[in-house]
Amino acid sequence: LRAIAGFEPVRAGSIHLGERLLSGPKVHLPPEQRHVGMMFQEYGLFPHLTAAQNVGFGLRRDPRSKAEKAAAVDEALAMVGLSHAAARRVKTYSKGMRQRLGLAQALLGEPRLLLLDEPTVGLDPIATQELYQLIDRLRQGGTSIILCSHALAGVEAHLNRAAILAGGRLQAVGDLAQLRADTGLPVRMRIHGLEDGNHWIGRWREAGHQARLLDAQSVEVVVHNGHKLALLRELLGECEPGDIEVHQPSLEDLYCHYMARADQANRKEVRP
Repeated sequence: LRAIAGFEPVRAGSIHLGERLLSGPKVHLPPEQRHVGMMFQEYGLFPHLTAAQNVGFGLRRDPRSKAEKAAAVDEALAMVGLSHAAARRVKTYSKGMRQRLGLAQALLGEPRLLLLDEPTVGLDPIATQELYQLIDRLRQGGTSIILCSHALAGVEAHLNRAAILAGGRLQAVGDLAQLRADTGLPVRMRIHGLEDGNHWIGRWREAGHQARLLDAQSVEVVVHNGHKLALLRELLGECEPGDIEVHQPSLEDLYCHYMARADQANRKEVRP
């Protein structure tokens, strides 16, 4: 993230934003020329200053007039929903409000690309949901966003594509459907309200599926290799279950799969 933002030079390869070369052999644009905003995990805020003063601090070398810079600060605070608290000192802010203020700083200059490093660390569930709603609005407004996070359950519903890294190497990149197809991880289905759960357990085990009884009328079956729809058609063609839960492999499941695969590859490399 620091290399994309321009705070670190690259030792190999290159970084492009659209058609524009940002970093590469003998090329290194400074951060202020990249149109990239970044919100660090440990963002720098001055607790004794107001929110408006904190955001305005990033414009101290901006050549625009005082009125233009004040308007830019107001706009950034409005985008993150902090206009009402612009005159409050940051030391009175909650953790969630500070996260949004850090995001407002990153939005100065209307960046084409926004980099977010663990933006939900330390937030309660409500503040996390509010932050993701804000990120969704920015994305829908045309801002490209790279979000680095280990809180995979929370980010899963808000991403277009995922890149999984292990040991500094890219293990996989794609949307969730692509990653699920690549890993071949199974789908778990839970069927409730069956008249005879044992009957279906036997049939699905004979067909090669893993299945277990949850209770007398509920069954869990693990479906591999794209057999989900065929199994559902078979089930619904013969009975009317009360409810069906379909659990696709989650982003956490995919992450664990790629981490395990990378660990196995590393062990093979270090064998004498």
